[in-house]
Amino acid sequence: MARSLARNDPALYDRLADQWWRPRGPFAMLHWLAAARGALVPRAERPGAVLVDLGCGAGLLAPHLEGKGYLHIGADLSLPSLRRAAEHGVQAVRCDVGAVPLVDGCADVVVAGEILEHVPDLPRALAEACRLLRPGGLLVIDTLADTALCRWLAIDLAERLPGPGRHGFHDPALLVDREVLVEECAAHGVRLKLCGIRPSLIDLLAWSLHRRKSVRMVPVPTTAVLFQAWGRKANRPY
Repeated sequence: MARSLARNDPALYDRLADQWWRPRGPFAMLHWLAAARGALVPRAERPGAVLVDLGCGAGLLAPHLEGKGYLHIGADLSLPSLRRAAEHGVQAVRCDVGAVPLVDGCADVVVAGEILEHVPDLPRALAEACRLLRPGGLLVIDTLADTALCRWLAIDLAERLPGPGRHGFHDPALLVDREVLVEECAAHGVRLKLCGIRPSLIDLLAWSLHRRKSVRMVPVPTTAVLFQAWGRKANRPY
């Protein structure tokens, strides 16, 4: 019998590595979020621009960067997932997102999509993300908020829905404190803007009826559950 895994165990992603690119599989919503995340990434401003994708998984962001002019470097702990990311043009680096073996200021864009709610040391991960950014570089984040509403929706409810691979992905103790997020990034020269998002309910209904292939993420007036954040690193000392 396969051993049971603790909540937030990275081995969960190893077990489900063959499911990443199934548009109706357990990672379906991550496809929708990748599209919304990619929409925040502008075209590269210079030849040879680099985008570092922290917690890249199997590279779901890659299709949404096509034609934008970046070298897409993906960092993740799951080797099976990284192998699939490499199949989609991602330069894979196996590492913890709190200790990425890349030089300071190497990235024009750093993306941290659906990863910060999994890290045990949020300040360290944010410091690393900001370290990788060059001055003027863009940080793009989406994550889950540390609120009772988010714990109920994203863990108590969502992880009890029927279907494979839905259970145990999140540890409620690691959901992201928005004040800490903003303060830590500001301390490293990145002032963030936050926007709450959710799946379009109309799209979600059509998707469930197999009338849409994907679901758009739409803005909402609260960041209490799922939210995006973005900001540029200061060009001067901070």
